[in-house]
Amino acid sequence: MPMDNTPPDTPDTTATATTPLTRAVLEIDEYAAGLGWDRPAQLFALVDTARLRTEEPGLAEQLDIQGDSGLTPVEQDELPEGLPLDEFLATIAWPDAVAGCALTVERVILPPSAEAAIPEGLPGPELTRWVARHPERQEVRMTVAVLRDGRRESAIRLREKDSTTEVLTGAGLVPGLADALASTFEG
Repeated sequence: MPMDNTPPDTPDTTATATTPLTRAVLEIDEYAAGLGWDRPAQLFALVDTARLRTEEPGLAEQLDIQGDSGLTPVEQDELPEGLPLDEFLATIAWPDAVAGCALTVERVILPPSAEAAIPEGLPGPELTRWVARHPERQEVRMTVAVLRDGRRESAIRLREKDSTTEVLTGAGLVPGLADALASTFEG
């Protein structure tokens, strides 16, 4: 039997999903991958599959839900254009039937080595243009999910390594976005 020499705090880079939340995040990532790149952010409600089949059998049939375990992602309406993501998330209130939520969003990031070279004092639009022109920039799709009970999961896919086997997963990969999603469940 081969040994796993991966340190325990290293994010999982395999598509093996061990929890319902991880499976839901990877399902959303795969769905977004099938739609291609250069897409707007997408918001999903996460509902308990057994509850959905019991309380909304028509919707479960329409979504072709198989089985009674896990979480089912339900895509929400498109996010409003031009409204900053943090402002939009501040307007959301979920009904009790929603166990969690997830968001998939594309961003351009820089490696830590390039962040030191960012010119100080650049206003937002100029900083965005500077990052977009940087030779070390990378395009990523981040899928982040949170549950009402505080559990979190994330998946990150690099555009240059756009493969299911190259998706990085872990609970703490995108803490700021996870915090923003968690705040949608606060009273």
